[in-house]
Amino acid sequence: MCNNGVVPTESSRVRSMNETRDRILDVALDMLGENPDVGMGDIASAAGVVRRTVYGHFPSRLDLVRTLTERAVTEMTAVLTEINASGAGADAAWAEFVARLWPVAHRYRVLLALRRGEYGEAIHGLLGPADELLADLVKQGQDSDVFAQHLPAGILSQVAYGVVFAIADSDLSNGTLGARAATITSLLMLGVPETRAIALVGDQP
Repeated sequence: MCNNGVVPTESSRVRSMNETRDRILDVALDMLGENPDVGMGDIASAAGVVRRTVYGHFPSRLDLVRTLTERAVTEMTAVLTEINASGAGADAAWAEFVARLWPVAHRYRVLLALRRGEYGEAIHGLLGPADELLADLVKQGQDSDVFAQHLPAGILSQVAYGVVFAIADSDLSNGTLGARAATITSLLMLGVPETRAIALVGDQP
């Protein structure tokens, strides 16, 4: 309480609750990445809280998945919006997107698995803004003859995007690949010549 008797808006209790909520989300993202069917009880134990605490923040498993998806979409759309505003060519913009996404790609790959399961409709809807930005970027590349045109932009963007997550999965298990491999491979899927794809990644590890 302040000297004037007013209780601060951001109390230590609220801060503690927010920290707990963030910890639950971080743990859930990692655990769901390992096993998309992991239970709320296991998530609670790993986060160092009781089940009641998890359900206090997320009344259902769907609420938890929704929140994780919203977090991913916020991060991805922010990156894509910034890159699109830079005025770079579509292939260079894609390479920059993968480089920026890579540090968290292995975590958010779980959304691809969950998207094919019981939460598919909800996740698909939430990922809409990010999907549209990716499709717009690919369409820009197709219109400028940088990307292949054998598939509609929306489908081609998802194919190339999926490759990044597939390589992230492999990299997580054996550590032999990295952002460079993900960027080059996804650019090849988009129809970019190998020499150009390699040139775009430069010295990226």
